[in-house]
Amino acid sequence: MYLVLFVEDLVSPGRKRAMSLFVIAWLLVFHYETVRYHYLSPLFHRELPKLPLLFPPAGWIMFFRVDETEGRAEVYGLQRGQPVLIDPHNIFTTRFVGYDNIRRNVLVSVLYREQARDFCRFLWRKFPEYEGFLVTYLEYPSVIEHPHQPRRALAYRCEP
Repeated sequence: MYLVLFVEDLVSPGRKRAMSLFVIAWLLVFHYETVRYHYLSPLFHRELPKLPLLFPPAGWIMFFRVDETEGRAEVYGLQRGQPVLIDPHNIFTTRFVGYDNIRRNVLVSVLYREQARDFCRFLWRKFPEYEGFLVTYLEYPSVIEHPHQPRRALAYRCEP
């Protein structure tokens, strides 16, 4: 606390104002560049200018590595021998507002063979209306080149 008071005494009111204006301007420019391509350009029906600053092309996700491939687990319940996709939000229900485990791909953890017995037991207890379950791995080899060509592979079956 004393250090903050000491630093505030060293900075003049004019300099504080200038720093505050710079921070506000930087945040406005950063937010503009973040939402420009996907939101503002379609809103104005034209391509808005890109600011030639240090902004990455991906905006907010600049600190994350985004890969071309994407994979996740899917769980199907069997009814009269036909597979029915079970909504992952019904499998792992989350009570916290704004926190979505499914978007964070928590369901992929059930693909491991070591988890199969426990997960099958969980599915039988949670969804007794199904005759069996299929746990599959869904993979998009190239989200960029072939976004609508997924591959599915059976990880394991849960049978009575």
